[in-house]
Amino acid sequence: MLEQLVRPLVRTQIEVLAKAPSAAGRLTSMISQWLGYLGVRAEVKQLRTADGKIHVSMVVDRPEQCREQEWQKILTNIRQNHRSEEESFELTYARMSEPQRSKVHRLLAHVIQAGSSENPLDSWPQLQTHLADMGMNEMLLAGIKAGLKQPASLDALLKNLDPEVAAFVLSRGIAIALLDRQINQDEDDALKALYSVLEQRSA
Repeated sequence: MLEQLVRPLVRTQIEVLAKAPSAAGRLTSMISQWLGYLGVRAEVKQLRTADGKIHVSMVVDRPEQCREQEWQKILTNIRQNHRSEEESFELTYARMSEPQRSKVHRLLAHVIQAGSSENPLDSWPQLQTHLADMGMNEMLLAGIKAGLKQPASLDALLKNLDPEVAAFVLSRGIAIALLDRQINQDEDDALKALYSVLEQRSA
């Protein structure tokens, strides 16, 4: 299931990189973003090409599931190795039109609601912290919170949804769904519906 969702995202990002004049900054952002989904905070410091390959240097902070004692031991074990500019996905979000942003807010709110048996607003401070840790800025967080207050049907939100917006929501939706380390049926349905928008584009 997860592999089926991730593969089209990889294809989408390849297409974006092939078209983007600022591919270096975009790839830098992707690396930090995807490692972030695994609970690893990483900052790319250097990115260059040589011999038909991409060489990346980065700084990685202690993963969420790694205890301090374990982390210090890891640092000691690799002290002789290498390390480094992050362009946040906020640039992509910032370029969206207001209608596109509104769809992002409400779709992410839908994924959150799909994974919650209670009103997500009741535990908003904790949820907001998790979302902020994923790199979501205050404007995006405020939009999601507003979307939780006014839920909409998934069919209505998917209508005329731009594939680039679907890819943006899908990547973050997967991370949100995995906050509790599992994907329930409602989350699965929502993520597959977003995936279907990407499939239509490649058809």
